[in-house]
Amino acid sequence: MILCIETATSLCSVALCDRDGVVITGHSADSRSHASQLTILIGQVLRETGMKASGLEAVVVSRGPGSYTGLRIGVSTAKGIAWGASIPLIGVDTTLSMFHGYIEAARKKHAALEHDLFCPVLDARRMEVYYAVYNAQGNTVTGIGAAIVDNTFPPVTDDSERIFIFGDAAVKCREVINRNNVFFDEDFRISSSSMMKPAYEALDKKQFEDVAYFEPFYLKDFLATKPVKNILGT
Repeated sequence: MILCIETATSLCSVALCDRDGVVITGHSADSRSHASQLTILIGQVLRETGMKASGLEAVVVSRGPGSYTGLRIGVSTAKGIAWGASIPLIGVDTTLSMFHGYIEAARKKHAALEHDLFCPVLDARRMEVYYAVYNAQGNTVTGIGAAIVDNTFPPVTDDSERIFIFGDAAVKCREVINRNNVFFDEDFRISSSSMMKPAYEALDKKQFEDVAYFEPFYLKDFLATKPVKNILGT
């Protein structure tokens, strides 16, 4: 059984999973609760299943991109558990976790096809987002990056393919993107339970993080933007 921790956004979420699926989850939607609630949620799911940290196969955490504070809290907690319990630490890209949480719903809700593309978006600031683009098999088409949203986003050259944009930045993407092949899903919510598949793939391949040196993937750099008005008049 693995413990998954997701703190990259305003939602603080934990899940215990085995190879058959999600066993139990716990979450808090209070964006200011990560520091106070994360260890409480972890304790609750462990107690309800009778598990101890030392009995886990691994602890899994969202590596980023996402909220600077949220990622720092999640990674610090995961490192502490891995170190104290002497179990492996696995980091999962936030955007890849989002893809796995969305793909089945997209097939049911939107009749998504094998040649469609999927673009998870995380809110950064103003009209900026963190994003990646995946195909229906979860393979990377466009790697994780930061972008200012305009009508050319996401940067995919083939306009014949449908592109599904989802995540907490989908609303502001809808405001500026007007292309017939781009669709938006504003209802998607990130969850620790979506980390299960990539986490077990990493576990089987023994792709573990170095507990001492692992750091979140903050991806803080953006393209420089000019102010609309120069208030100094120069």
